[in-house]
Amino acid sequence: MAGVSDDELYRQYETVNLYRRGPGAKIELNRPERMNAWNDQFSADLLAAIREVTGNPEVRAVLVTGAGRAFSSGADLKDAVERGGTFDVYQELTERYHPLITGIRQMPKPVIAAVNGPAAGIGMSLALACDLVVAAESAYFSLAFVNIGLVPDGGSSLFVPSRVGFARAAELAMLGERLDARKAVDWGLINQVFPDSEFAGRADALLDRLAAGATKSYAGTKRQLNHWLYERMDAQLEFEAGIQREMAASGDFAEGLAAFAAKRPPRFTGG
Repeated sequence: MAGVSDDELYRQYETVNLYRRGPGAKIELNRPERMNAWNDQFSADLLAAIREVTGNPEVRAVLVTGAGRAFSSGADLKDAVERGGTFDVYQELTERYHPLITGIRQMPKPVIAAVNGPAAGIGMSLALACDLVVAAESAYFSLAFVNIGLVPDGGSSLFVPSRVGFARAAELAMLGERLDARKAVDWGLINQVFPDSEFAGRADALLDRLAAGATKSYAGTKRQLNHWLYERMDAQLEFEAGIQREMAASGDFAEGLAAFAAKRPPRFTGG
């Protein structure tokens, strides 16, 4: 999406690009060779970009999108395999991921997720933390955690049911299947879907509209929605992280990583 004539590269991190589009800003997730999967550098860069646009009074609206063919494929499982699955998932979530999610929800400016391709795992959580979610027709969403023996994190256990209700949240979390963009709109998970050929221009137009709008009104609306729906968000994030720590110590997670590395279906035993 970035690179059109109206966009100016404002700051370049190792794995994230920050563009300015007048009073709007674009955060571009930029690990296209790994489908914008999350590693330590990525989460650090994304947090720095979020803090930059939050603190800049010239920025009145923000759009988050992905470089290449994905929005974000979730956690970098290849990196996890190389580390032997021995990382501290609780620490990872509480110190690296949660500040990103709460940073978006508490930012006194509207944030759009422009989902240009797959949004899976924590990538889906990131998209749903935003105020408005638009997607290209070819994009899809997946709570893929169950496929490696984990549970939803990054706020998904809060954001998904608040958008689509218990039945569909349970279906997404327990079956781990892809939800295409058109169906995601029908379910009320996201706001709009655009044909791929129109996606970049339509997302830009939405960013321009919000950046020219009543910024304080948007901030007030976010506070209202947060108060009604997400007042206990910090407690839920902490609860998620505790359960995820249990899952990361399970035999099923070890099997999920082994199956991923071997490119075979997992053989879970429930242990």
